Amino acid sequence: MAAAEETLYTYDLTHLLRRDLSDPAVRRMVWDELQLVASVQGIVNRLKPRLYVFLVGRRGSTDRFWLDQLRTPGAWLADRKLVPIRTPEALIATFRPAIRGAVVWDEAVPATSNVAATAAGVERAVVLRHDTAPGSLYDRLILSARGPELPVVLRLYQADGEPLFTGRGTIPGTGLPSTGSAKCDAYLWAVERYLKPGRCNPTVLGYYPDAWWLQHPGDVPAERTLLSNHDFLIARHGFLFDLTPWDDETPEDDPHQPLGADARTLREILRAAYTAARGKMIHVCGFPPWDQKYTDHTRGKHGGVATEWRYAEILSCFNAYMDADAAGLHAMANASLYQHYPLAPSYPQKHLPTERDLIRQGYVVQTGTGLEVAPKPYVAFYVGDYDSAAWLYQTLPEFWNDPARGTVPLGWAFNPVLQERFPVGLAWARRTATPNDYFIAGDSGAGYLNPGYLVPPRKWSGLPSGLPAWEAFNAALYRKWGLCLTGFIIDGNAPPMSREVLEAYARFSPCGVVAQKIPPMSLVRGVPFLRMGPDLTGTSEQGADTIAAQTPSNAPSFAIYRTILWSPSGHKALVDRLHQIRPDIQVVDPHTLLLLVKTYLQSHAGGK
Repeated sequence: MAAAEETLYTYDLTHLLRRDLSDPAVRRMVWDELQLVASVQGIVNRLKPRLYVFLVGRRGSTDRFWLDQLRTPGAWLADRKLVPIRTPEALIATFRPAIRGAVVWDEAVPATSNVAATAAGVERAVVLRHDTAPGSLYDRLILSARGPELPVVLRLYQADGEPLFTGRGTIPGTGLPSTGSAKCDAYLWAVERYLKPGRCNPTVLGYYPDAWWLQHPGDVPAERTLLSNHDFLIARHGFLFDLTPWDDETPEDDPHQPLGADARTLREILRAAYTAARGKMIHVCGFPPWDQKYTDHTRGKHGGVATEWRYAEILSCFNAYMDADAAGLHAMANASLYQHYPLAPSYPQKHLPTERDLIRQGYVVQTGTGLEVAPKPYVAFYVGDYDSAAWLYQTLPEFWNDPARGTVPLGWAFNPVLQERFPVGLAWARRTATPNDYFIAGDSGAGYLNPGYLVPPRKWSGLPSGLPAWEAFNAALYRKWGLCLTGFIIDGNAPPMSREVLEAYARFSPCGVVAQKIPPMSLVRGVPFLRMGPDLTGTSEQGADTIAAQTPSNAPSFAIYRTILWSPSGHKALVDRLHQIRPDIQVVDPHTLLLLVKTYLQSHAGGK
């Protein structure tokens, strides 16, 4: 518990959400304040919780919900005194001793906005856009004698105001030839200055949109610039980038670059991170910004899912996995503060089914030759998608407080690596779970990658096997969070899992694994593997009709279906209809389903 005399400062950014973004000057003002506050927050929350912001949700309702949870009697921040800060100048004045100065970036090269965020974490400096116009944040915080007159510790443009990165000649400050792209040159400059020398954290990367939004806002609102997500990366000395994974078309934000320059630069960043991390697993927050660029949603030729899968392929070949802040629910604030939440040493599940439970419930019967699964159709739900801290952050308040939660068994697929940015939500869910709330790992275990690309040949990297690192990484997180079942492995375009990969999953996921490119049912060293059923879309009634139509009349049968952002009430409505039209179908939790699969296969295949 925090000492009573400690202060927690707050900053309300929601006033920026009401501004008219059709005005370029307003867009700049909004961007500048969001980026400044995120950089200050990342710096001052690095060692302990000091600054909390309100931005996400209607009038910051999501941020306020979680702060309220942390301030209930006896909770972590219950005794903190809350002190609001209302202006950028007051923010700097409050935290001036922790801030060395400013990193200033160049709007003419939007990628420098991300490079500046990377530099901010290393240099302990706030981020500002270069703009000498009277009243700009740069003017107020650096130039004006009435302001703090912050020193510039790094300038990402030339002294005369012209771009530092031009896409010609040699990349400044290095011996590297230019890529032909100012955008890519800026990122490779940051690789040479921060990533390769070990000045930033090679195991924490961020894929977030750069400042191209200032000139091409589309219909993207202010909170979906994702500047509020930067605080965690800055606090952890992370490396930010924004590059298309495609090498067969030029990106719309840099149409004159040599074909494939973005994708090559992405691989260079990942290779440098892999080398600096010495083969450890790499946490990559963020997602391809399909709502702004790189897909056919804007002006590209590739679909959103295809782009996701290409990106996943590339990451997987470098021991990197996603914390997948995909567009829609991808804004998050305050992760730099939440990272300090005091987690318990472990979070065992309240109850996992045993053979005795299955016998008691009538799902398994004793025969003269051993245990047999009762002839019923068995169905379970994989409740997703929670492979993103931001998605969990935004949806958990509504779904977890749904009065129908606990009425039907649900497999909540919360990836355990979300503990890095959102330990608060994971712990809260465990503390308040009902007996019908079961926790399983989601896409594709601790985090989202393609396991088939963990072993050679690794198409995009040529690196040696990353499977030992992945297995050890998962094993530790599964132990901590009481997990023993992997609810869904996304193979995407990767090769199917080899026997070596299957056996690794069997070791750290002993209750079972659900995947795509596997037989319908199988045992691997005694661990049940089940092929994933289709996603349920549409209404609850349509979902029930889908299950009813696909469930055979001959039994026993076993199926698991994925739902995406379905509420407990939606699941209850589905189950109620299913019981009406197919009363023979038994809805169970994923652990029971996989244990039934194991029992069935052992009784029919000699327990191999």
